[in-house]
Amino acid sequence: MENLLRGMSRRSSLRAAVSGALALTWLSGAVPGRLGAQAQAPAVLVIDGGTLIDGNGGTPVTDVVIVVQGDRISSVSRRGQAAIPPNAQVIRADGKFILPGLWDSQVSYNWYYGEVMLNYGITSTIDVGIAGEIGAPHRDAVHKGLVRGPRPFTGISRFTTEPVGGTGLETPGTPGRTPKSAQDARELVRAWTGLGADMIQFAEGGLPMEIYQAGADEAKKLGKPTFMRAYGPILGPREAAMLGTRNLPHSAGIGRTVARTPVTSEDDPRNEADLFSEMDEAKAKDLIQLLVRSNVALTPTFRATYGGFQRDWDRFAQEDRRFFDTADPALLAYYPPERIETTLAIYRGRPGGTGAVRERRLQGYRNALRFHKMFADAGGHLIPGANTNPTRVPGNSLIHEMVIFTEAGISPMQIIQGATKWSAETIDRGRDLGTIEAGKLADLLIVNADPLQNIENLRQVDTVVFNGRRVPLGYSAGYNPVFRRESELNAPVEALLWVNAFRPVAFGGSGGRFNGNRPVGPGRPLPNPVESPQPAIEAISPLMVTEGSPTMTVTLRGFNFVRRSQVLFKGVPVPYTAVSGSELQVSIDASLLREPGWHELVVRNPWPLHPEIGLQWGNGTSNKAHLIVRFRD
Repeated sequence: MENLLRGMSRRSSLRAAVSGALALTWLSGAVPGRLGAQAQAPAVLVIDGGTLIDGNGGTPVTDVVIVVQGDRISSVSRRGQAAIPPNAQVIRADGKFILPGLWDSQVSYNWYYGEVMLNYGITSTIDVGIAGEIGAPHRDAVHKGLVRGPRPFTGISRFTTEPVGGTGLETPGTPGRTPKSAQDARELVRAWTGLGADMIQFAEGGLPMEIYQAGADEAKKLGKPTFMRAYGPILGPREAAMLGTRNLPHSAGIGRTVARTPVTSEDDPRNEADLFSEMDEAKAKDLIQLLVRSNVALTPTFRATYGGFQRDWDRFAQEDRRFFDTADPALLAYYPPERIETTLAIYRGRPGGTGAVRERRLQGYRNALRFHKMFADAGGHLIPGANTNPTRVPGNSLIHEMVIFTEAGISPMQIIQGATKWSAETIDRGRDLGTIEAGKLADLLIVNADPLQNIENLRQVDTVVFNGRRVPLGYSAGYNPVFRRESELNAPVEALLWVNAFRPVAFGGSGGRFNGNRPVGPGRPLPNPVESPQPAIEAISPLMVTEGSPTMTVTLRGFNFVRRSQVLFKGVPVPYTAVSGSELQVSIDASLLREPGWHELVVRNPWPLHPEIGLQWGNGTSNKAHLIVRFRD
């Protein structure tokens, strides 16, 4: 590992040569034409020849001709049945295999996944409800071809039994919200829908039932599918099915539902493998019938939930190490080194226990595989989501999950359907995506060997088509998406825990110098202390505008604003009007709103700083707030 990280610096001289062509095509993760005129898909793209596996599960068709006009498939036929339009861009696919673009349907998306996933043929992802307000602008930019990456369908936030942050300053879009009532649940669903959520995510099963009922009902009214991690003790798989959920991420709650010995306390030490080790066959069959009848898909995340028990675990470790050891220098130019360390750390030792404990859990793992095979045989839809997060290699982890599906006895055709058609259907996108049919969006994958013979042949990527345009494979050292998503770290105002800790200190000081006592009211002059306090931002409004907006006013709320405070937007000083010591009305000129992105605002107080409520709490510059400037339509 140390050699790898040292080698990254030695490779820097190679990066420009390796990535130059791609950098010209995909500057900073965005289509460079957007800097002038947006790059367009060719008028007509034709895939000529090859064997079609269309995602519907039928017999593959040889010698096909697929015609794409703009971003959609206009026809799918056999050779000789359709003329190739003049001036079309033609991709020769003889001897190759054509599939819908793949989906990774359980992702904690991070900005550096984009190119890697495309190189694996992944053209769509479903996140786990942790994108925050930035999720929809990022998704929409990808859909428009303005950011290089897979389509990132998002839940924006999710219901949890404990709120993330817990300061009371978090926005409704902050990932991990805990409603206090059924009405709160409805309001959160409406808020997330207003922010652009594609689905509504319930991350745990311990809230009062009326919360789940209200949230699910409101989602249904708004036409949003629900995903439920029904771990109990209140919401289990049965209750989730009755509420109409589309998917149980992690196959949540199934272990405790089918275990012979019931879980009677949340202090029960048994994990999922322990619970499955005593699977009751009758309970399993009964639950399967309910799930299939209710059209509930399962995303078992075998690799994440039962890591270390797979027959190919050691090979997975080798392949993940090899991924980084042989990675394109252009990828290593931006892939965070600490994430490489985190990914490979999972292979230190072997998870799962030792001795009798390991044997019991190994049996539980085998029973879990068998349960899911029974579910598939009964007509249930299995989704191979990889639980891709900073501890996984994007793309590689999805292939590993598919390999584990084969260990369970799931056929390659079922795996392909799960990673295409059935994934799209869980979020009501089957009308546009998931299969190769006339009228659908042209997200396609061409591989060099038959994945029905060996699912790992999906690694042999020849061509990826996204939104009707052939994707240049490889990496750009300058990859830097406009909306730089960082898993759960996309808060409109950063460091709220710090703000929450600082506030009582700032307002509780004493002495003759300015000590942050209760802010002055509207219309009164700001204090002008000799020694400045550390400023803090608590909220920003609005959170989002559209590129090209006229000059506008942004409100910053916080404390310790003083007469000589300076406000900076994207590092540029901007004028403001002080409403009080806790509120500034900041004027953002139209010239600063021409560039889409996630732009910083800070408040800077002059030096010298107060020794107690200045120097001990910062450097005179506040925590960051962010204004999202989304792409215009």
